[in-house]
Amino acid sequence: MKKSRTGIAAVIVAGLVLLAGAGCGKSYVEADATPASQPETTRAEVTTARVPETEPESETETEPETEPGERREIDGKIKSYLTGEMVDAEKGDRRPLAVMMSNDKQALPQYGINRAGVVYEAPVEGAMNRYMAIIEDYDDLERIGSVRSCRTYYTYFAREFDAVYAHYGQSTFAKPYLKNVDNINGLEGVGGSAYYRSGDRKAPHNAYTSFEKLQEAIDKLGYSQEYDDSYKGHYQFARDGQEVVLENSLEAWRVYPGYALNQPYFEYNEEDGLYYRYQYGGPHEGDEGQIAVKNIIFQYCAAGRYATTEYLDINVHGGQYGYYITGGRAIALSWDKDGQFGVTHYYNTENEEITLNQGKTWVCIIPTSDFSKSEIHGKNE
Repeated sequence: MKKSRTGIAAVIVAGLVLLAGAGCGKSYVEADATPASQPETTRAEVTTARVPETEPESETETEPETEPGERREIDGKIKSYLTGEMVDAEKGDRRPLAVMMSNDKQALPQYGINRAGVVYEAPVEGAMNRYMAIIEDYDDLERIGSVRSCRTYYTYFAREFDAVYAHYGQSTFAKPYLKNVDNINGLEGVGGSAYYRSGDRKAPHNAYTSFEKLQEAIDKLGYSQEYDDSYKGHYQFARDGQEVVLENSLEAWRVYPGYALNQPYFEYNEEDGLYYRYQYGGPHEGDEGQIAVKNIIFQYCAAGRYATTEYLDINVHGGQYGYYITGGRAIALSWDKDGQFGVTHYYNTENEEITLNQGKTWVCIIPTSDFSKSEIHGKNE
């Protein structure tokens, strides 16, 4: 997908230069961080290389997509909108859940987060972060959470994936925005029966839900579980048997989004090509093991506060810059959003929408004012 916008290369290159000075000199930047007046020398190229010996041998193994956004079911499987991988059609064709999850230390581990195809991590008040775990494979989950309250910007993230949004309450500022998304609120009506309190945590860290309870609430609320006819997916993924390789890019073996309280980072494992997550001084464990993802996106957003409160007002509509990280490399990008409720698109310096590797994606929403706190490290740093 092409998109012509004036100054995109300058914005991205400026981001590379800024990151070169971030993290008290810890960040690793290659020679492509050159002045914005020379964008041709800073082009972050994305190539897709076919993995050896993975040529399809039969029709059932053939890449099912023919056009962007078009999917075909083959042998009961269909391409996931969340990961780009082939999944059971009954799950891949069903709207996912977008569950608000706590990241308070007292609430760990998060249950169900390992199943998420996409996770959004964004700051809330008090230097804390919360997660939105977008899950399509949830039928056998008896405990999901702990579930926490909504913030305004999360309503837009849920809409980007046409998801049913599960949350336990909301801030005053977020409440008007809930009308824009199918949601299950633990403090209102039917939603009150969709969650339960566990005995092994203290409130407010002990609110959980399950597939059965959420399914019952969805039925009672009359929400459709089929994707809207207009929905064509969010990301562009590499085709089956291909791998996105980021050329002319930053080496990215350990990356830090810069969140102050939990101090998370991702570390690249060359053997399986995944980034393993750490926080609070150790591995970030969900209930099914350490969290690992294929793709990481740093999405920088302008942010302020509502009046004199501590509640953040993060602008997820006004395009800014960011980074796409996969396979031990990183490229700078720019992003913008399709209207009020459309998806967010990410572009390289050639004004082309980036292609993600198939697999799970973790999106870090970072205020632009905290840009200097994020770091990208090379292999030997």
